[in-house]
Amino acid sequence: MPNHKDETVVDTQRLTAPQIFHAAVENAEEELKRSARKLAFSGFAGGITLGLTALAVASVQGLLGDGPWQQFVSYLFYPIGFIAVIIGRAQLFTENTLYPVVLVLDQRRHFLATLRLWGVVFSSNIAGALAFAFLAVRSGALHPEIVAKLVKLGSDAVVGSSASLFWSGVIGGWLIALVAWMVTASHWTIGQVAMIWLLTFIVGVGRFAHCIVTSGEILSAVLARAVPGPAYLHWLLFATMGNVVGGVVIVSLLNYGQVKEII
Repeated sequence: MPNHKDETVVDTQRLTAPQIFHAAVENAEEELKRSARKLAFSGFAGGITLGLTALAVASVQGLLGDGPWQQFVSYLFYPIGFIAVIIGRAQLFTENTLYPVVLVLDQRRHFLATLRLWGVVFSSNIAGALAFAFLAVRSGALHPEIVAKLVKLGSDAVVGSSASLFWSGVIGGWLIALVAWMVTASHWTIGQVAMIWLLTFIVGVGRFAHCIVTSGEILSAVLARAVPGPAYLHWLLFATMGNVVGGVVIVSLLNYGQVKEII
């Protein structure tokens, strides 16, 4: 009798652009069906979990110091929060500049549902970032040296003109929406982790504005009384506008355009 071995066929073929697009549309349809309560809980979890990014960078800088190579090493750990949030499927506002937008472009509806999704996720993400900042600065859980580095990250992030904050946000939003597109294209979790790490590392080492993860840093500085509250709100306004433009225009519209040419 011949010895037949069970063989598992592994599909290693790359997805086409239309396939990635349709997967993003399906993802958006599922997200828009979720209740506001579920979105809020998921968004809060995403906001507080993204604090791991700032915590990792501040911890490494507190251990190694402030030199150029020490800062480079610290930003190698910047993607940790993004990996935890995206692989864990928590809600992240800047991811949602891709998924529901491509659905709106594809079906020419769901506009109000998308605004509802954005409003709930954005506000709950910020609430989560504030909770992280409170735990980091006011609870006494962190070593003072780590708190000092975290506050310095926030103090440095808020500096800049309105235009520089906006354009920094454009690049940050572009990169995170691109992360969402690439994660949708990946077959395997390890590939998704690699894409998240590579692209979010650029966000960190380039110090591009991200309305949620950087909020954890700046709110820590606000609670430590190193940054005034109005300065944070000014930063948040222009960083968020930049993130939306970067995610919607550069990623969503361009990928929609290339798919419409193919279909």
